[in-house]
Amino acid sequence: MKRIERAILIVLDSVGVGELPDAALYHDQGSNTLANTALAVGGLKLPNLEELGLGNITEILGVARVDNSRGAYGKMAEKSAGKDTTTGHWELAGLVLQHPFPTYPEGFPQEIISKFEEAIGCATLGNKAASGTEIIEELGPKHLETGFPIVYTSADSVFQIAAHEEIISVEELYRMCEIARGILQGPHGVGRVIARPFQGEPGSFQRTPKRKDYSLEPLYRTVLDLLKEKGEPVYGVGKIFDIFAGQGVEGALKIKNNLEGIDKLITLMEKQKRGLIFANLNDFDTLYGHRNNPQGYAKSLEEFDTQLPRIIAGLAENDLLIITADHGCDPTTSSTDHSREFVPLLVYYPGISLGISLGVRESFADVAQTIADVFQLEPMEHGKSFKKEILL
Repeated sequence: MKRIERAILIVLDSVGVGELPDAALYHDQGSNTLANTALAVGGLKLPNLEELGLGNITEILGVARVDNSRGAYGKMAEKSAGKDTTTGHWELAGLVLQHPFPTYPEGFPQEIISKFEEAIGCATLGNKAASGTEIIEELGPKHLETGFPIVYTSADSVFQIAAHEEIISVEELYRMCEIARGILQGPHGVGRVIARPFQGEPGSFQRTPKRKDYSLEPLYRTVLDLLKEKGEPVYGVGKIFDIFAGQGVEGALKIKNNLEGIDKLITLMEKQKRGLIFANLNDFDTLYGHRNNPQGYAKSLEEFDTQLPRIIAGLAENDLLIITADHGCDPTTSSTDHSREFVPLLVYYPGISLGISLGVRESFADVAQTIADVFQLEPMEHGKSFKKEILL
């Protein structure tokens, strides 16, 4: 059986492949990020993902089924409660949540806001659920006038703080987020506190790439911890370090966009020949899913597809490539929120055409269990390994 010395795990943030059976509980009936995006733009051109078996997972206009795909293919259900970034990534790493993170569709309780304002020494603006781009257009002028930070949330479990970089320095904004993270624990333990710096003038505000996420620490050990304990390095590309609050992640590379993320991933692959490289590519979700822009979403997918051969060319003989997602964010629905969906599972290693169906997996944690299996770690509590199905 083939021995794996390095795994590359790429999360195409929000690229879901169809509603889960419980989607109605989340008001996500009919969501299918990938298929609906394809329909909205008259078909997708994803020849490299098609070759790995993407079209075998679900019907996607423009992406054909391939009888003898290069990769193994399937889709995974989310076992955890919720549909947010932290929950999805934690489950991919083997941590299944029984209860969702708290959300605040009507804004945060006054007790939280008062405690936060007292700690930072000034009042705040907002305190409501809103689109990040819309709220800075709405409250940005008042923020410039008062100097008060803008606090808002969304349908996800997030406490977001927006501030103009010339009014509140990025360092001060990060300090405010650290204060908020300390307050938001226990029953108010949101999944992430997010710094949202922006620049510009009224009518033309723009968020900058200096966003920073402050996640809760994982509730128990993930496969990242197990790898690190065994001496196998774990490197994060994109927001992986933030999602896991640094737990189990040895090195982190920040990125501004998907293309930079792919470039840094490939550079890292050239240098680090062992362990796990865990990458998140976020443009699909942030720039297009949440903004109901299927044309932009489609273009971003096709952009990734053109770069995929570079990633595959960088694989060594004992590498394992896994491509998946963390939730959906269907840009064709009326909602701008994440959607409760299956996620794709594409698995490949050099030198073989797998052409294997991995079927419908019961949990994202199957990825963690497989990584634990191929690196001969102790078994995870959750998930079922597909090692025997792919390593012939």
